[in-house]
This record gives sequence, structure tokens and C-alpha cells, in this order.
Amino acid sequence: MARPFKFRALVMKPARVRKLGKAMGTILKGLAAASTALIPSPASPAKSRPASPKPAVAAKHKAATPAMGFTQHSFANAHGSRDYKLYIPAIPHKRAVPLVVMLHGCGQTPDDFAAGTQMNRLADTHGFLVAYPAQPPSANASKCWNWFSAKHQKRGNGEPALIAGITRQIMKDHKVDPRRVYIAGLSAGGAAAAIMADAYPDLYAAVGVHSGVACGAASDMMSAHAAMTKGATVAPRDGRSRIGRPLIVFHGDNDRTVHPSNAEVLIARRGVEPGIRIAQNGGKTSGGIPFTRTVYSDRAGKSVMENWRVHKGGHAWFGGSSAGSYATPDGPDASREMIRFFLEHAL
Repeated sequence: MARPFKFRALVMKPARVRKLGKAMGTILKGLAAASTALIPSPASPAKSRPASPKPAVAAKHKAATPAMGFTQHSFANAHGSRDYKLYIPAIPHKRAVPLVVMLHGCGQTPDDFAAGTQMNRLADTHGFLVAYPAQPPSANASKCWNWFSAKHQKRGNGEPALIAGITRQIMKDHKVDPRRVYIAGLSAGGAAAAIMADAYPDLYAAVGVHSGVACGAASDMMSAHAAMTKGATVAPRDGRSRIGRPLIVFHGDNDRTVHPSNAEVLIARRGVEPGIRIAQNGGKTSGGIPFTRTVYSDRAGKSVMENWRVHKGGHAWFGGSSAGSYATPDGPDASREMIRFFLEHAL
């Protein structure tokens, strides 16, 4: 097996919620604060939803600028609107390039997430675009993606429809290779990325989930708390394809915000093809952080799933930069490994 790139390197009780800061643990606070809007009672319908459905309207957006750099944009359709930032590397590209969509965690912003993951630097090296959709406080008090709400877990609904809309708009405005579009996220963003790959397998060629949970792990606040503290129980995929998109997972086994067992649930939810070969190897980063990497390869020897378990790792993006929140330079370089994995796959 090829040597990995050089590295840098819930059991949660209600009484400890306040100590989890703005990480995904604050989703519990956000869930409570947003519960009226997210799960309205029959006596108090959500004010943000009309009594009768509106007819579909054409998507509106502010045209993306062709200028290189990190620029601000917005997108709107029948499901609402979201701002997003787009990074275009300062290198010439005559042919269509890949696109990576990055979904931040609770309490984060696109700028914060970009700083912590250092994904834009990799975009400069490999020549791909990076999109960072932003979750506003008006949608969730803690700026968490609403992965725990059933209305935000289906194709053509809620936040998935908005994120897919942003993705397609960038593909329309820029020279993007439609076979090489990928999505990744951290914590609540990781859970949302898993939902997107499940709902839009025709749009995303591969998915990366860092410290997140599987699609269908929760449908309300109570099940969200259970998934985060004890690990989720998720039914296998259904529909025409019982095998999901190629998947790479990172999780620390000392994560006190999202239970580490959710990594294995993500693998099980994606599904394992007949004839798959499983190989496991361990190692240490240059900083001495131990990890275990489990690779699932198809008959041709191509990796279709990878599960990176970082020993003694907590709830933070591994191999990242302290310039951003919930990122640590310790552990394997999650950004670099995700891009390496992504670029091996196309629709």
C-alpha cells in the first residue's frame, strides 16, 4: 500500500453541554433555541412556513464573479437563500476543473472554516474550486446545518436543495468538470455532507465526513442527542442503488462531542460491494500522533472507502491550522488525504 502523505498531525451529559463551546456540542443549545421553528407544535405553527404551499419559483442568484480569489456570493430558490464564498485558485486552467463543496461546523463561518482546513492552499496546488456555503443564525441559532430535521434530509427539500442549488450554480457560472464534484464537512457539516451524498449521488462523485454522523441518524432533537452521545443506528440504504458514493471518514477516538462509533455507522450506511477487500494499517504522524487507517478496495484494487481513526484525537479538523476554530495541526492531514481520495474518483 502506498505510504500516506506526510502528516502533521459523545458521551455527553446535559450538565456538560455548556463546556463544549461552539463545537457541534452547541447544536444541543442551537436545537433548543431553534426548536420552535424546527419542530413546531400543532398549537404554534412555525412562522417561517406559510399555511399553504407556495408554487415553485425560479432560482435567483447574484452572478459569480470570474475574478480569481476568495469572493462572496448568494443563491436563492424556492427553499430559501444562502450566502456562500467561492475560492478560485490563482492558476490558469484551460480545461474544466474539479469543485469541492465544504460545509462548516456549528458556530463557524466560511472564512473560519477555510482558515482551519487550509483547503484553499490545496486548491492552489491541484487547481480546483472550493465553495463554502454559510448557515446563518436565522436558520439555526448556533449556525449548525439542520441535519437532525427530517425536512432537511431529502433530495429537493430544505437545505439539501439549497446546497445542491449553490453547487449547480457554480457549475453553470464556471468551467467545472461535472464528473469531478465533491463534498465534505466537519461535525454538523459532516452530517450534512453525508446527507448530500445520499440525496444527490448523481451530483457528487465522493464525500468526506470529518467527525460527523450518517444520513438518517436523527429526525428530531431527542434522536440527535442519542446519535451524538451513544452513536447512531441507521438503516441500510434503499432505492435503486444500495451502494453509496465513495467515502472517506476521519474521527478521533477521544471525541467527546460526537461519539466515535458514528464512523463505523457511516461505513455501514454507505454499504460494501461484493468482493471488497479490507486492509488496515497503523502509523504515527511526524508529530507522534497514532492513527489507524482502514481501506476498502474494490476488485480492481481501487479504494472506495477509507476510515481514519485518530487515537487520542478530539473534536477538531486534523492536520489543520490553529488560525481557524475546531482545527488542530495534530494528526493526519485530513484535507490533503481527502483531496487525494477525491481526485481518484469521478462520476
